[in-house]
Amino acid sequence: MADTTLVNIRMDTELKRGMEETCRELGMNLTTAFTIFARKMTREHRIPFDVSVDPFYSQANIDHLHRVREDADAGRNMSTHDLIEA
Repeated sequence: MADTTLVNIRMDTELKRGMEETCRELGMNLTTAFTIFARKMTREHRIPFDVSVDPFYSQANIDHLHRVREDADAGRNMSTHDLIEA
């Protein structure tokens, strides 16, 4: 077995839970996911995905989606909002 080292990463608790859930769905754990990321980054000498701001995920749109969900759950009329097209 290859020599291993411990890496500590701080992240938001909800983000970690979401990542763990996604990893479970993919049949892996966090260590495997981070190892895949590290290997790909090392091999390609770059972050292996696009890093950008998607306007759909702006705080205003996220807040709107939460309000719509609350309205729908409560059986109220849907509120209106112009979502930013991606």
